[in-house]
Amino acid sequence: MRRSFESPHWTRHFFYRAEHTRTTWRFRFGLAATLVLAIWLTRGWLSVVIADSLVCSGSAAPSDAILVENFDPTYLAFETAARLRKAGVASRVLVPVARNQNDSDVNRVYRGVAELMADISHIGTIELVPIREVEPISLNAAGDILQFIERERIRSVVVVTPLFRSRRSQLVYEATLGAAGVAVTCEPIRADRNRDTWSHSWHGIQNVLEQWIKLQYYRLYVLPFQTS
Repeated sequence: MRRSFESPHWTRHFFYRAEHTRTTWRFRFGLAATLVLAIWLTRGWLSVVIADSLVCSGSAAPSDAILVENFDPTYLAFETAARLRKAGVASRVLVPVARNQNDSDVNRVYRGVAELMADISHIGTIELVPIREVEPISLNAAGDILQFIERERIRSVVVVTPLFRSRRSQLVYEATLGAAGVAVTCEPIRADRNRDTWSHSWHGIQNVLEQWIKLQYYRLYVLPFQTS
């Protein structure tokens, strides 16, 4: 007579047997294919939604000054600021420029670049604002700009900023200048890779992805923990 073997009762305190249900490779492949197809079919709509999430809300309003974001110098920013000035939006134009590490004077190279772009765009007289290049750069620069604005008794600004950077810039300036009672509006730079065409090139995709990651970094970490 064969006697069936049963595990001793005490082993249940150390081991257990469980059943697992796993999906088949056909199901996983079908799900992946469905997701890819859905993204491909809605790519036009998705590209606009993603772009809109990076662009600031509102538009330029009559203000005391125009603030040209100059972290990555671009002629289009000065051209946009010149157009706003000629339209009577503001009479003063502020241009942040990195200062030397050892003193408070603006860097001569960055000064020359800013003055050259101002001359080519026919923007007129600009006022250079020395800023620190210390991480997080946008937040620390906003603090330096706020000191200048308070010293000059400026109560409202229009921020001219790259299109897909504009939502992050709006959040930073509202958390610094806005918290100090300065009214902030923004005017995004309209470039060739706009909200409808950025996904047509690898450079546009790279730019949008980079700005989206930086936006989340500022939204979830920098602003909640470094502006209190």
